Amino acid sequence: MALAAELQSIYCDLHVHIGRTSEGQAVKISGSRDLTFAGIAREAAERKGIGLIGIIDSHSPGVLHDIHAALDSGEMALAAGGGIAYRGTTILLGTEIEIREPGRKECHVLAFMSDLTAMEDFSKWMSAHMRNVNLSSQRLYAPSRVLQDEITGRGGLLIPAHIFTPHKGLYGCAAERMAELFELDRIAAVELGLSADSEMAGYLSELDRYSFLTNSDAHSLGKIGREYNVIEMREPSFQELKLALQRNEGRRVSANFGLNPRLGKYHRTYCAGCGSIIDEAYATSERCPYCGSPKLVQGVLDRILHIADRPLPQVPAHRPPYHYQVPLEFIPGLGKRKLNLLLEAFGTEMNILHRAAEAELAAVAGAELAGLIVLARTGQLVLSSGGGGTYGKVIRT
Repeated sequence: MALAAELQSIYCDLHVHIGRTSEGQAVKISGSRDLTFAGIAREAAERKGIGLIGIIDSHSPGVLHDIHAALDSGEMALAAGGGIAYRGTTILLGTEIEIREPGRKECHVLAFMSDLTAMEDFSKWMSAHMRNVNLSSQRLYAPSRVLQDEITGRGGLLIPAHIFTPHKGLYGCAAERMAELFELDRIAAVELGLSADSEMAGYLSELDRYSFLTNSDAHSLGKIGREYNVIEMREPSFQELKLALQRNEGRRVSANFGLNPRLGKYHRTYCAGCGSIIDEAYATSERCPYCGSPKLVQGVLDRILHIADRPLPQVPAHRPPYHYQVPLEFIPGLGKRKLNLLLEAFGTEMNILHRAAEAELAAVAGAELAGLIVLARTGQLVLSSGGGGTYGKVIRT
């Protein structure tokens, strides 16, 4: 009982990109310019209410320079247990890496290091196997198991990213089984991605052992926290996260909050010829039923069913609930002005989504928006399916 009393429920989003360094150097070219290391820290701590934020471009030399500057100025500090502390939020130092084994397509993995020294050493190693270590999500010219050795040998965590997406997801395009690329005992967890949930992943027995993570893959400040986790830890840190992913000493992922897979932009099979999302009855066809084109991009659901080793999904007893939650940005009629009013009243987006009562929300934003927010937090909004790189939409209540 004493241990349980010491644990906290901490909101965590472990996949956020850097757009630019403080000096304007590009890191994630498609990322927003205001996605700087300091800007992400402020957004997570002051607006979003996220206690553990994973910045997955921390390997970039320009970003490492920014981290040192923040530490030297006293704006940030080294966190006990690993990470960088800023106003009650801890920043986890991570990197996203592209790998490609011979005869396979590319896939992305995340690597998190315990401290700044380990990340700097890992960055130096990557620079010898990468064409431009300054940029995000770059191809590593080394075998996948060598990469696994380098990550785990430094005490790091290896987490395959957005595993089911047809665009650089491990199962989505590179392999039918993770064991084809990595030693399973040295995988810390897996990230589901925006178009899958725990039940869909339950078609693959290989995944039963792992903790699942739901992260935003944010390319702008507003996207931070569109998917997130609740993790039971003593405090937000690398070491506490490691224990939680292993489900040791009471630490654990206690809830996944994510988009309903129907909102994900790769949920259904898509025709690149005419732009149609393919009906389920035709999803296994070789040609589009609408235009006859063979240029079909297999959606997440259809890919999972294709590689499944079970006729029905099974969810292990240790798996936490997966909550379908529509992010505030998807809610019709909730613009910047109303959102700012809600933030002034309740402090952070996590407070709006989890703690504010409907009557309190209505007093600030009106009864209609308050009702939609409550439906969003309980997954009761009606959605259209996404596919082919286009997100689904909220169509009605």
